[in-house]
Parts: sequence; structure tokens; C-alpha cells
Amino acid sequence: MGRGRAKAKQVKVARQLKYNSGGTDLERLRDELGVRDDSNHNDDADDSYDELADRYADYADDFGSGDDRDEGAPGRR
Repeated sequence: MGRGRAKAKQVKVARQLKYNSGGTDLERLRDELGVRDDSNHNDDADDSYDELADRYADYADDFGSGDDRDEGAPGRR
């Protein structure tokens, strides 16, 4: 029979979370989640992209542009 008291407590906590949204410490949250700084992240992403682009550029040179496909390929019109 103690369900009413537990439900009332849950409702109270839910209301506090909904209406009393205190200031969120975004720096602390970033540290807890282990997110890197955005300025460093973009540099690393650009370097990774450049490496991939260089690697696959060699394949594009080897296999050509793909314009010499068969014009009568089944399923394509």
C-alpha cells in the first residue's frame, strides 16, 4: 500500500526538474563526457579527411572516371 507515497515523491522530483532548471555547468559536463575542445577537433578532422582523400585519389587515377561503362547495362535506363 505504500505506492501513493512513492508516486508523490516521484511527482515532486519531476516538477523540480521541470520548473527549477538551475544553471547548467557546461564546462563540467564537457569534462564528464570527455569531449575535446572544438578548435582542436576540427584540425584533426581536416587532417584525417586529407589523408583519406589522398589515399583514394590513387584509386581514382587507377580506375579512371568510370565513363566507359556499358551503356546497355541491365536494370538501368
